[in-house]
Amino acid sequence: MRISRQNKRLLLIALSLFSVVRGYNVLMITLGQYLTAIFIMAPDLPLKSVLFDLSLFLIVTASALTIASGYIINNFYDAEKDLINKPNKVMIDRLVNQKTKLVGYFLLNFAAILAAAYVSFRAVLFFSAYIFGIWFYSHKLKRYPFIGNLVSTTLAITPFFAVFVYYKNFEAVIFVHATFLFLLLLIREMTKDLENLKGDLSHNYQTIPVVYGIRKTKIAISIAVCLLGIPAYLLLQKFDIGHMYLYFYGSLFFLVIYMIWLWRSSKKRDYLWLHNLLKFILVAGVFSIILLDVPLWVLRLF
Repeated sequence: MRISRQNKRLLLIALSLFSVVRGYNVLMITLGQYLTAIFIMAPDLPLKSVLFDLSLFLIVTASALTIASGYIINNFYDAEKDLINKPNKVMIDRLVNQKTKLVGYFLLNFAAILAAAYVSFRAVLFFSAYIFGIWFYSHKLKRYPFIGNLVSTTLAITPFFAVFVYYKNFEAVIFVHATFLFLLLLIREMTKDLENLKGDLSHNYQTIPVVYGIRKTKIAISIAVCLLGIPAYLLLQKFDIGHMYLYFYGSLFFLVIYMIWLWRSSKKRDYLWLHNLLKFILVAGVFSIILLDVPLWVLRLF
């Protein structure tokens, strides 16, 4: 059956919207929040009580809506720069005009605040601050070296912090997990700066490679990779992480490959592959959370 022209256009617009809000990333973060709640924050609670917790669902929903709106506003401000850095993606994104994107941005944020309002007034304040932080980063802070990277990384782990606050779990192992994730995301942000150097330079974004050069950026990344070994060591030697040790040994192995590849890289294509390697490590980390409690997680279904 042939697809009509109108249906084809609607399909392309849906694809464009999914691209603009980075639907894949939003889904992965949502999954990560639930797995974190089940296996790290509330490992002793029955699975059903976590999955059917309305307040948790609304917190995750508010997070997803805020993140999606954040990608929209980031796309809005970076439209010209992305013509250089991501020309193929821009062609898809431009199927939805800028006015529609802004309307979607405000609607998603409004829906996020409504979801948070059902949980508590503190949740409204939390997500209001989160929305403002994403806007201020996209509008201003991302143009500055180090500050932009640190703020972007902090905003990326904020959804997990929301789950942490909800369960009020203050165990040390959670902070060590968070530190590992923070450093891994920071490495990814600096790698993206190398990947997007041409567009950042042409639009006066004062990123680390633009201000300090490629070599010093690689040194900064190398330091961050070495620091990553500290939380990895603590998790492997000081805490009970079940079979998740397989993930941490695997991630350290891939980070060694990453480091060797990084210092041999000089082209945008190389940095794109390195970025994809880091995304693979991050996605693998989400699914590896179930390894924390392999024998019992199936029993918790009943």
